[in-house]
Amino acid sequence: MTVDFFTPITDDPFEFGSIAAANSLSDVYAMGGKPLLAMNVVGFPADLAQEMLADVLLGGYAKAGEAGCMIVGGHTVDDAEPKYGLSVVGVVEPGKQVSNAAAQPGDHLILTKPIGTGIITTGAKQQKVDPDVMKNAVETMATLNRAAAEAMMKIGVNSCTDITGYGLMGHLRGMVRASKVGARIHFNNVPILPGAWDLLKQGVVPGGTHRNLQNVSDTARWDAEITDDQQILLCDAQTSGGLLISVPESKVDQLLIELKAEGVPISAVVGEITDGPAGTIEVVP
Repeated sequence: MTVDFFTPITDDPFEFGSIAAANSLSDVYAMGGKPLLAMNVVGFPADLAQEMLADVLLGGYAKAGEAGCMIVGGHTVDDAEPKYGLSVVGVVEPGKQVSNAAAQPGDHLILTKPIGTGIITTGAKQQKVDPDVMKNAVETMATLNRAAAEAMMKIGVNSCTDITGYGLMGHLRGMVRASKVGARIHFNNVPILPGAWDLLKQGVVPGGTHRNLQNVSDTARWDAEITDDQQILLCDAQTSGGLLISVPESKVDQLLIELKAEGVPISAVVGEITDGPAGTIEVVP
């Protein structure tokens, strides 16, 4: 069982509902599970048009339907700012669940979506984003992690986490701490959404991203060639990001082939798990 919800990140209510639902379902996929049932979690101002809420719920319903997950009810409260998400029940065969605590030295790290959604959605709020850039980001956020999860379960992997609010570095930090291992990230291998770099150069950075960077200060070992902007990107607070999968080296090619066969558009080998120091992440060009 899992739950997640957040405030709007796009002006379109249907898109917001779709993205919020995809994000809520992602925690189940990250553990190799299949979402079964969900309930709406809603906060909505009483003075806003109810048609907007209907469109939000329709977006969530459509995305849940795509996942094969039934929405069976929910609860709404009067709130000063709109909020939406799902409480999700998923199923997985006992013993086959994937956690973020079993990464092994020598594993390779595969990321299944580009990063940069936090910067782009913040830029949209400041009306600084090209429509095509925002459209691409919305499509990325609304994409389910279902195909990636099915691929990793077919091949068999050691560990996985989904990349959301704590950013790539923050969620990897959770993995290496829980697994008592270290990690290395190759910045040039990390896929980045088009438009994110340009906005970053304009100083567009979410507050959560700055907090993420501070939170990994005791974990990250930044190479001297890694710039401040590159550090910010790796810590960018994501919405409905991809899966970060820790897979044995012997299975890397198999997993990449399976991800492609399942239709996952991005599958980048962004680093590897090391034998220490435990809980630290080295970042190199």
